[in-house]
Amino acid sequence: MTRRRIIIVDDHPLFRSALHHTLAGGDTAMTVDEAEDLKSLAKALDADRDCDLVLLDLNMPGARGFSGLLLLRAQYPDIPVMIISAVEDTTVVRRAFELGAIGYLHKSVGPTQIRRAIETVLAGEVFVPDDVQLEVADDQTDLMRRLSTLTPQQVRVLMMLSDGLMNKQIAYELSITEATVKAHVSAILQKLDVDSRTQAVIAASRIEEGEFEAAFSSGRAS
Repeated sequence: MTRRRIIIVDDHPLFRSALHHTLAGGDTAMTVDEAEDLKSLAKALDADRDCDLVLLDLNMPGARGFSGLLLLRAQYPDIPVMIISAVEDTTVVRRAFELGAIGYLHKSVGPTQIRRAIETVLAGEVFVPDDVQLEVADDQTDLMRRLSTLTPQQVRVLMMLSDGLMNKQIAYELSITEATVKAHVSAILQKLDVDSRTQAVIAASRIEEGEFEAAFSSGRAS
């Protein structure tokens, strides 16, 4: 029997432990690893790229909104990513799929539903919550698809632009030259089909907050 490896990425240790038990309990053919943030995940994947699925929370240290998903899909495009989140807003769910998620699971569901969802995506299928229609498009759909074409370094540069950093500061933080930063900025503007850094920062705000700022501020998201 082929052994399957899943990595749970969530900053809440109790949730990670409960999900680990749900997935690995009684399944001798499944290895479940845990990571508390994106840095820990990258370390685990760099040590062993043999991973069948990453279960990723949306809101955790080192990630803002969809930035974690976007960075992960750009850096490890061959590894499927399923979002598991307390956010149940249908627009947020659609955004996650537009940015490359293979599934979206609400944290409120029970163990049986969790295992069914995991088996669905491990079988190569997409798992969509029953109340979500993915074919619904809006004025942000094209932007999300454009954002998904950014490379990992371009995602990092875009996030730093949104923090108000200048090219020199970005170059220092990423240990690259200013000329390389300028090249990344030009590529970002072209991929997002915008004319200025300001417009790129507005696009970045869609990544950082998605459209679930209200959900986060109300305490429903985690």
